[in-house]
Amino acid sequence: MLHFPLIMRPILHALLSVITAGTLFAAERNIILFITDDQSPDAGCYGNPVIKMPNLDALAADGTLFTHAFATTASCSASRSVVLSGLHNHLNGQYGHQHHFHKFTTFENVQTLPVLLTRHGYRTARIGKYHVAPEPVYHFETTLRGSARNAVQMADNSEPFISADDDRPFFLYFATSDPHRGGGVDKSSPHKPDLFGNRPNRGSHKGVEEVFYKPEDVIVPPFLPDTPTCRAELAQYYQSCSRIDTGLGRLVEILKKNGKYENTLIVFTADHGIAMPGGKTTVYEPGLRVPFIVRDPYSKQRNIRSDAMISHVDITPSLLDFAGAYDAKTGGALQNLMDFKKPQERAPAENRGNQVTKFHGRSWLPILTQDNAEGWDEIGASHTFHEIQMYYPMRVVRDRDYKLIWNIAHPLPFPFASDLWAAPTWQAQYRQGPTTKYGQRTVQAYIKRPEFELFDMRKDPNEAKNLADNPKHYELLQSYKKKLKAMQKRSGDPWMIKWSYE
Repeated sequence: MLHFPLIMRPILHALLSVITAGTLFAAERNIILFITDDQSPDAGCYGNPVIKMPNLDALAADGTLFTHAFATTASCSASRSVVLSGLHNHLNGQYGHQHHFHKFTTFENVQTLPVLLTRHGYRTARIGKYHVAPEPVYHFETTLRGSARNAVQMADNSEPFISADDDRPFFLYFATSDPHRGGGVDKSSPHKPDLFGNRPNRGSHKGVEEVFYKPEDVIVPPFLPDTPTCRAELAQYYQSCSRIDTGLGRLVEILKKNGKYENTLIVFTADHGIAMPGGKTTVYEPGLRVPFIVRDPYSKQRNIRSDAMISHVDITPSLLDFAGAYDAKTGGALQNLMDFKKPQERAPAENRGNQVTKFHGRSWLPILTQDNAEGWDEIGASHTFHEIQMYYPMRVVRDRDYKLIWNIAHPLPFPFASDLWAAPTWQAQYRQGPTTKYGQRTVQAYIKRPEFELFDMRKDPNEAKNLADNPKHYELLQSYKKKLKAMQKRSGDPWMIKWSYE
């Protein structure tokens, strides 16, 4: 038996108390990150009276809804890498799609959310869409099976993990493929809209009570053309969103049945905005704005609407903060959780990247009960690739007043993601010629973009009037260029170099 001097015993006792308290604290703090695929803030709680998502509305009423939440890039793999690392994709290395011949991967040195939580004593699992690489960098202890187009099935298949007899808290990454485009077209419609994962001929996914919509009832956002084809596609998109909501409802039921609802943090968001030209793959508002709802089981205040400007770089630090694994002073994970030795064993030096210890974002946990939090008034965005053939780097700084877009590859025509090029809504307008209107722009203006786009977000929220070339706004443009440069410098953006020669 070890014996310690009397003078050390109070110190040791206090230390033991902290350790014990920390263990109990963590054991009561489960986390579910529910992330959808290509979904804009379309729900009743976000002001859409047509689309039916009652379970999401209920979650918002029981938590905090962020009205100004943003992806940092409107591309699936790149965005998910940001969500799970707290780093912009230009620094983490996941410049674009991970799968097939695109083959972008995250640097081995990146310390990701699931790995950090595992080291912190959490059991971790994922289900549904993964879409990041390499696996050791984004390692989850458990991979659950289930159709990513059927969130009800995903919820049911997650129950054994949720209810497991294990003293460790859990982290569940719940990632649907809805409402991403896919599954063919609706041949029963003369407009042949994409099915957005829905079953043909108004069929239903197993165990899902599908909600069907009429094209004439949908709300067409200003960035899209109000055409029969577009309305037909939005009706399919709405249905896919409602199916997600059914799965969310089942997941909440499972948490409550197993006594986990009151000790589980639930975050609901999307990787980026809707899969329509003008949304996905762009840095316009429809591409970057996402739903974002947080239900903190330990908060005494409910039904909060926060106007804080948050982005995906804030997710990892916030969830680590909830778990007790975040160091607010350093802006990174607890030092004892960082490990750069394993990447050295796995990969050669050229594949490791920098040893980054500070996140680009910060924790929103302290502001969950505030509807008007101070100091949350600016976000940045960074896009380089989507698919390998879709090279078009863009950088963004946006605050409450103005938004500056730097189209770094502006001499090039804007390239198309394969699914968006084939989208019936786009093709119907494109075939009519370059002067045809597509939402707020012409087809030609959508394809050929200027070097800078500056928008007054209070007077022009639909980004219809570019102020960058107006001499009256020269000083304003210069001030936002400075803001953008500062954002790039803080986040280690290699494209800083172009300011020197152009």
